[in-house]
Amino acid sequence: MTPLPPLTCFKAYDIRGRLGDELNEEIAYRIGRAFAEVMGASRVVLGRDVRPTSEALAGAVARGLMAAGVEVLDLGLSGTEETYFATTRLGADGGICVTASHNPMDYNGMKMVQAGSAPIGAADGMDAIKAMAERGDFAAEVPGGHVTDASGSRAAYVAKLMEFVDISALTPLKVLVNAGHGAAGPSFDALADAMAQAGAPIKFIRVYHDPDGSFPAGIPNPLLDENQHLTADPVKDHGADMGVAWDGDFDRCFFFDHEGGFVPGEYVVGLLAEAFLAKEPGQKIIHDPRVVWATQEVVAQMGGEAIQSKCGHSFIKQAMRETGAVYGGEMSAHHYFRDFMACDSGMIPMLLMIELVCRRGESLKALLAERRAAYPSSGEVNFRVGDQKAVIAAIEATYGPKAETRDETDGLSLSFGDWRFNLRASNTEPLLRLNIEARGKPDLVAAKLAEMRALIEA
Repeated sequence: MTPLPPLTCFKAYDIRGRLGDELNEEIAYRIGRAFAEVMGASRVVLGRDVRPTSEALAGAVARGLMAAGVEVLDLGLSGTEETYFATTRLGADGGICVTASHNPMDYNGMKMVQAGSAPIGAADGMDAIKAMAERGDFAAEVPGGHVTDASGSRAAYVAKLMEFVDISALTPLKVLVNAGHGAAGPSFDALADAMAQAGAPIKFIRVYHDPDGSFPAGIPNPLLDENQHLTADPVKDHGADMGVAWDGDFDRCFFFDHEGGFVPGEYVVGLLAEAFLAKEPGQKIIHDPRVVWATQEVVAQMGGEAIQSKCGHSFIKQAMRETGAVYGGEMSAHHYFRDFMACDSGMIPMLLMIELVCRRGESLKALLAERRAAYPSSGEVNFRVGDQKAVIAAIEATYGPKAETRDETDGLSLSFGDWRFNLRASNTEPLLRLNIEARGKPDLVAAKLAEMRALIEA
């Protein structure tokens, strides 16, 4: 048999590749076959986002699964978190969502989980799936594979979401939501209907709502500065109390205050930690090591226990499962919930934030003001460098001897009393990612960022 070319679409946590040479229907078929055999699967949940190629790629995955005798539980157009939910609820042996989330138009990909919606890492399936898909040496086809319509799972998914919000605590609020023409619209509509039927006094204003894989308003990635006006402007135009925007597969959500101001992710983690600890004091909260002081303070004040984890969904999910933490958050806008299979969701944070604002009786901007003043941060600054290890070594040689504490949970974190930084290499790109925070000194953040930028770029 002629050797097949290596598959470059397999990444550390998922599958992402350029359409045509890196990912196509033939490759998707092989991934489906390999997934079934490696995971020993007989029932697999399959979802897809709104991109023009997602339906065909999902069809190819389904054919690969069926060739291995698998019952394919087809969700149709749905979010990644709906795949996670259905995998556990339906007792499936795994789940695959065909999505490229916020990647460029000429890309697509897949996110995969095993039974119980546990992540699949290199050691527990991803490397083996890649190797088998590359070799193409599958077992003989197995009869009996077929597709079952599982789109009815959305009703149970919405019911699960509703468990995270106390409708009786809600007060009248106007919330603008921006689905970015991604997959969020239909799922959100089902949730909004359930909230209305339960008597929630929330008025939702929808923009860029209908699914449209051509993305006429641009790729839905609200983290990018150039995209934030798409939510900020209509928040101000409609006089909304807050804004919520999702990425393409809505496993991340982003918040805007009533003046259209973007809420940085590191402060969202602290707010969601507060939302849980107000209801369940003493619980464990997982956070990543990039920007930590604001989160650690609120967790300590509310009697919780802050636990640090490496960045990335597989590490956070593992930490959640090992510690029983009620919530875990990354500043990149991934938020994980013990009572949602320790998986990430973009809908649950919206519910929690709405309830928190209602309970506190303050605007989102007011809730943030004290924390932003107490712990100003640089936000994540990316540097494209040729030799990541050499640059990190140079930074360590310059700052290491002066540091009061150091931590290497993920990259290099050094603290100097009134300021600290985390510098880490990207898992997927030739980038160094720098975050700086200080205690009440925004000028110090700016000065240290300029100083470190000069060193890194030199």
